[in-house]
Amino acid sequence: MKKLQAIRGMNDLLPDESGQWQYLENTLKSILQQYSYREIRFPIVESTELFKRSIGEVTDIVEKEMYTFDDRNGDSLTLRPEGTASCVRACEQHGLLYNQTQRLWYMGPMFRHERPQKGRYRQFHQLGVEVFGMTGPDIDAEVLLLSARMLRALGVADQVTLQLNSLGSSEARAAYKTALVDYLNQYREQLDEDSQRRLTSNPLRILDSKNPDTQKILDGAPVLLEHLDEASAAHFEQLKAMLTEAGVPFEVNPRLVRGLDYYGKTAFEWVTDALGAQGTVCAGGRYDGLVEQLGGKPTPAIGFGIGLERLLLLLQATGQLPEGLDRRTQVYLVAVGEVQSSAMRSAERLRDALPGLQLLAHCGGGSFKSQMKKADKSGADIALILGEDEARNGQLSLKYLREDRPQETLSLDQTIEQLRAYWPALSNL
Repeated sequence: MKKLQAIRGMNDLLPDESGQWQYLENTLKSILQQYSYREIRFPIVESTELFKRSIGEVTDIVEKEMYTFDDRNGDSLTLRPEGTASCVRACEQHGLLYNQTQRLWYMGPMFRHERPQKGRYRQFHQLGVEVFGMTGPDIDAEVLLLSARMLRALGVADQVTLQLNSLGSSEARAAYKTALVDYLNQYREQLDEDSQRRLTSNPLRILDSKNPDTQKILDGAPVLLEHLDEASAAHFEQLKAMLTEAGVPFEVNPRLVRGLDYYGKTAFEWVTDALGAQGTVCAGGRYDGLVEQLGGKPTPAIGFGIGLERLLLLLQATGQLPEGLDRRTQVYLVAVGEVQSSAMRSAERLRDALPGLQLLAHCGGGSFKSQMKKADKSGADIALILGEDEARNGQLSLKYLREDRPQETLSLDQTIEQLRAYWPALSNL
């Protein structure tokens, strides 16, 4: 029979890796709690129309990358390629937006049929932050300060650079698009194939081209910041002043555009070159028109997404992952003889008394020697030994596996106190 394997670009997360993921996720969640942002969860499958209307039918995501299929009722469904559209749909459906403000976050898998490469997969994981109902630059600044705090907490702030731009109002972008297309039409034959196609469908995306020849042509192109409307220009200046006062360094990148059609005004990316070629770790911006575009009342909004695979690679590359994240066991309970029931009772008493203790109770029998080998292999610091003598006397023998200290035979209550003394942090849980 053919050996079954995971689908290309959709990877398993194995137990030895899960500690790193838990550390990353828990660190990000703790920052979100500091800012009083609340979690929202929504399905991984949505109506295809949601993404066509939000992302734009002439984007690479909709044209090439979405996992789309017809269900048994003939409805077209899509595995979510990003989270913002789903978040807007959920908030609008459940009445969370009109005349309200919301600060929300979500975390989970997204799906795009791209060419798999390191840090970029067909099923990838993303943290998203979305804020609704506020128009001023102060909330833009808060979102950027939040993302900056996350990167500091993870120890990679010195490995990333914040790039900022303003995309202006839809009217300003329309006028700029006309000027940009007029300029690029002079060089149409010299543009790469993708840029030629985008010239009529989505010309702003040409600014993001990685083709060196196209980049040279863009050196003489009109600059979006010089075409901003008055309100957007003032908004951008206030945002920059707030970030400067807060001590968050940034670079203005006039070619920075987001890959989705719904962005306007503030756009930003945290980028790094610590992974080789410059890569984006966190990106987002304002999308004041998206709620109305999806059928709701006009609602200002801003958000960002963090690719967790890319961020984890950055932590690994820069040595910022704490030691011991793959640790699974502190105490291994060895049970020798006809003491299985007593061993289970003792293990449960220990877990009740020390909720933070990582205790692995041996199951499956075996000799004392074989169980001690497994205790050592588990990485535990301490083996608790329950033989028939200990069981009769309500005791446990405590053996230190990583230190040269004498073995002790203690009552269960004394064992609990000894473990508390050995790991003081257990008393705070």
